Amino acid sequence: MAASLRLGRQGIYFGLRLSKFNKCLWATQPLQDRVRHFFQSPWMFGVSPLKVEMPALSPTMEEGSIVKWLKKEGEAVAAGDALCEIETDKAVVTMESNDDGVLAKILMEEGSRNVRLGTLIALMVEEGQDWKQVEIPAPDAAAPSAAPPATHAAAPPVVAPNKIVSELRLSPAARHILDTHGLDPKLATPTGPRGLITKEDALNLLKTSPTPKAMPAAVAPAAPSPVPTPAATPPPPPGSRPNIPPLSVPGKPGAPGTFTEVPASNVRRVIAQRLTQSKTTIPHAYASIDCDMAAVMQLRKHLAKEQIKVSVNDFIIKAAAVTLKEMPEVNVTWSGDGPRALDSIHISIAVATDRGLITPIIKDAANKGVQEISANAKALAQKARDGKLLPEEYQGGSFSISNLGMFGISGFSAVINPPQACILAVGTSRAELRLCEEDQTLRPQQLMTVTLSSDGRLVDDELASRFLDKLRANLEQPQRMALA
Repeated sequence: MAASLRLGRQGIYFGLRLSKFNKCLWATQPLQDRVRHFFQSPWMFGVSPLKVEMPALSPTMEEGSIVKWLKKEGEAVAAGDALCEIETDKAVVTMESNDDGVLAKILMEEGSRNVRLGTLIALMVEEGQDWKQVEIPAPDAAAPSAAPPATHAAAPPVVAPNKIVSELRLSPAARHILDTHGLDPKLATPTGPRGLITKEDALNLLKTSPTPKAMPAAVAPAAPSPVPTPAATPPPPPGSRPNIPPLSVPGKPGAPGTFTEVPASNVRRVIAQRLTQSKTTIPHAYASIDCDMAAVMQLRKHLAKEQIKVSVNDFIIKAAAVTLKEMPEVNVTWSGDGPRALDSIHISIAVATDRGLITPIIKDAANKGVQEISANAKALAQKARDGKLLPEEYQGGSFSISNLGMFGISGFSAVINPPQACILAVGTSRAELRLCEEDQTLRPQQLMTVTLSSDGRLVDDELASRFLDKLRANLEQPQRMALA
């Protein structure tokens, strides 16, 4: 007991001496250092945050949109918890937290669009810290530092009038509006960055202009007078169409040339980029063939009696996969150095969603039965419509199928999904009478037109024809697929 009291007194004594020592150090520090230490303390700057940035949720993602926050400010977050839903260039993906802590501040609200990768979207603090006192980082210093040179460049000592005109900065839309209506760009008030005259600035000038001219820009230099007036404008020749401006003043509904800008989703923009890339860089070749689907229809009826429900598209997926297994020279993709043979057969199926077309993948389709393919296709299609596909569920396909038969489309040509070599466009089936070569009698057939779009660098016309012939044999004799 006496020993413990003695140790306690020594601890108190040592603590008092250490406190006095710290005070002495504080007193001996220069005033400047003491002030700096005070202003760098947590009492002045709050709690240091954990940064949450826009991640790359797919290999081709460059920006994303915040769909929904799944956590609220002040709510505890564990590593692996879902933070928010982000719309990528492919689907809506759930972003998970990498750290434990508390969500302190949401910097990008729901509905924020086109957020670049690496952008700060939220702040977290460690457990036990006051999340209300989180320190919000200042914006990057790169943007303000670029402003002074522009300020100095915008205020030269003496500038000739013609040089001022040459330094006017106009957006293409603003230039078109001003040239169309014969307005002087110097009268517009620029509101864009670095003195840019935007489309809205040109429209505001057009609204305030008392008598805008409707002469096209190509006719204005041909006027005989250097300063044309409304009276000097020659009348249009008989029978000519009046010049209607392509853009109209906002606020006048029904005026010619009016339009409504519709914001494009990330998925829609990527679809546009990939389709443009495909049609401009891939030499498309097309070949069509009619397949008699009577045997498949009959087999479906027998399976339905046994409570096995499969669609015609499930048989098409199986037939395409089996045909690729029989002809591996078609199961290729194009890389920068040339053809690349694939070891697996993954069939991409086109699914229409509210955000655009997406192609989930039936993996290893050649080794799956039609019933398993049907179950996988239904599950993936539902996840695609709900925007819940994982990246591995829509990346890495080797062959695509687009079926518009359920919409009554008899036949069409589809655009190749790069880097794949082929896509099969499937139309609806139709009943026709055809002459049987064996006994020269007319027999009813359920014909379906399929069109193969192939990359001419990988699949030439002869190879595409042999592929379609073997695909038709697999569809007209479904028992062949069980033997493949």
